Amino acid sequence: MPYSVQSHAISHYHLITTTPFSYRSGIKYFFLKLKMAPFTISTLPSLRIGHFRKPPNCILPIHCSTAAPSPSSVSIRSKAVHFDLKTYWTSLMVQINEKLDEAIPVQFPQQIYEGMRYSALAKGAKRSPPVMCISACELFGGSRLAAFPTACALEMVHAASLIHDDLPCMDDSLSRRGQPSNHAVYGVDMAILAGDALFPLGFQHIVSHTPSDLVPESRLLRVIAEIARCVGSTGMAAGQFLDLEGGPNAVGLIQDKKFGEMAECSAVCGGLLAGAEDDEIERLRRYGRAVGVLYAIVDDILDARLKPEGDNERKNRGKSYVGVYGIEKAAEVAEELRAKALEELDGFEKYGDQVLPLYSFVNYAIDRSFNVDEASG
Repeated sequence: MPYSVQSHAISHYHLITTTPFSYRSGIKYFFLKLKMAPFTISTLPSLRIGHFRKPPNCILPIHCSTAAPSPSSVSIRSKAVHFDLKTYWTSLMVQINEKLDEAIPVQFPQQIYEGMRYSALAKGAKRSPPVMCISACELFGGSRLAAFPTACALEMVHAASLIHDDLPCMDDSLSRRGQPSNHAVYGVDMAILAGDALFPLGFQHIVSHTPSDLVPESRLLRVIAEIARCVGSTGMAAGQFLDLEGGPNAVGLIQDKKFGEMAECSAVCGGLLAGAEDDEIERLRRYGRAVGVLYAIVDDILDARLKPEGDNERKNRGKSYVGVYGIEKAAEVAEELRAKALEELDGFEKYGDQVLPLYSFVNYAIDRSFNVDEASG
């Protein structure tokens, strides 16, 4: 049987096809329209939440739900469209940047610390992992003071993984976020050491800076275990291995491990810090993983639309859904991921407006109505 993008791409999410929203306003229509006209990332039209009609045949290996969201879920989804995510996100970025600056002071050996700061404090960083963590923590009534140390640790871990991904022996990239990659500035040896140092500093920062009166030790242990799982041999490291060694059939796992893991971990850590129930943690886990891969797929679609006509030399094009299956198939996967993420959030309707930021992240993954790093100044 020929390999199917749907059967592999969605198998990790057990995606549920939902009935809300008009198909014409859905992601597939959105991306098909993009094929007909150029655009810029910062000026994409926003998707408005309407009503999907259920696809006539559910051919994916997933459970197809025929139940529409409750009226309260529809109301929250509608509110999320108008939530001021730009102000929320960018104001949090200012606080996170201040905390990160304090967390990584220049010490001996100076060159290693400069390399650590170069990547962890990069101006082009969107701070998605820490913002996701804080949003999830606040969903359950947790304090930002309780979440900031873990949020900073997640950014350190994320920065370390990017340093290592860019190395000549890995993705061999000379640029990151519009700037020279770490090893291009400090050399391969110092880049490896900077990444190696950022990983444990993140764990140390959680333990030494999280207020004990706000977060019990038992919760911190679960947070540390979650981050260790995320970056370990079955998580992001496995994703990089598959990126190096896997063929086109591994694209689903590559995206899952390289991009889904970090978002999943960030959402879960926020919930753990706030004392969310186990079933709520699992709902955050599924939501975060779906959103992480959704962001990556949309990035690839936007990149494909912006690249010059006839440019077939894009590095690692065989390691993305767009590179292997094309824009239309990738858009179908993105549509399922969006539906999955929204459905998971519907389970938090009892928390009211506290869930709005998490809904808005899903919408932003598609519409990219503003440029985060530019908006942060």
